[in-house]
Amino acid sequence: MFILINLNFRRNRRLRNTATLRSMVRETVLQKEDFIYPIFVVEGEDIKNPVASMPGVYQLSLDHFAKEIEEVVELGIPSIILFGVPNEKDAVGTQAYAEDGIVQRAIRFAKERHPELVVIADTCLCQYTDHGHCGVVEGGYVVNDKSLDLLVQTAVSQAKAGADIIAPSNMMDGFVAAIRQGLDEQGFENIPIMSYAVKYASSYYGPFRDAAHSSPQSGDRKTYQMDSANRMEALREAEADVEEGADFLIVKPALSYLDIMRDVKNNFTLPVVAYNVSGEYSMIKAAAQNGWINEQEIVIETLTSMKRAGADLIMTYHAKDAARWLEGK
Repeated sequence: MFILINLNFRRNRRLRNTATLRSMVRETVLQKEDFIYPIFVVEGEDIKNPVASMPGVYQLSLDHFAKEIEEVVELGIPSIILFGVPNEKDAVGTQAYAEDGIVQRAIRFAKERHPELVVIADTCLCQYTDHGHCGVVEGGYVVNDKSLDLLVQTAVSQAKAGADIIAPSNMMDGFVAAIRQGLDEQGFENIPIMSYAVKYASSYYGPFRDAAHSSPQSGDRKTYQMDSANRMEALREAEADVEEGADFLIVKPALSYLDIMRDVKNNFTLPVVAYNVSGEYSMIKAAAQNGWINEQEIVIETLTSMKRAGADLIMTYHAKDAARWLEGK
């Protein structure tokens, strides 16, 4: 028999003996108040189109959108972010900043019915342009400064419709400064900007582009979205947005960029938002449908990892399910 004599080591397992004890010393707590739920809205009536690559996610006309936000509120999820899918597109994304655009109508619709729900407007052009890029295209190149004017028009129109937060996702240089100035000049100085400060050019966005009909018709977005191999560039991008007046910093994608999220959290004092993107969502859904994983346990573990890495809030398509699971439903 082996006898421990003068053997000195730490007994870390003592704090893992029971579920109650483990919960008492848990360092990271995930809660439904952390979630922002993305919703795709479309024009028309009685439309609930399933997104084939994102099981459980739909394109919704406003009549079905009403039921969706009712469920979100009942679950205690505090916020939604809206993405529009217009019927008409053109070279300059006119429907992105139209007073009667689908997102503008959805904002008014949501705020009239649930004024306490925090409605975030994604501010970009890619769903609204016939070329699928996030700005003005000239000679095959996305022109930065001309794009800023259209993005400001979009942000102001969303604020006029009643959006609580503007979330620009276009990755043009100077977009936060331009939008902040545009909002302030129109009397919206109290509307926060939730900047997609660190947004990588990623293959994880594939299913989203099915949902939003936003794939580029030519080329890619690598001249404005970030190289996935770069770390220090993320800090430069975040620092620029802080200087320009951002109120939140989004890191997108989340799961393969947890190191970046921790860097952003450690270097800046603004709230950090993780975007648990469509590809991350769909991989879990596909594996769960094949019976390879326990969906509930994997989702909670995945979202908790984002909070542990530094996220204060999480945009996630899992929000409704996760809210139920956290409440034991």
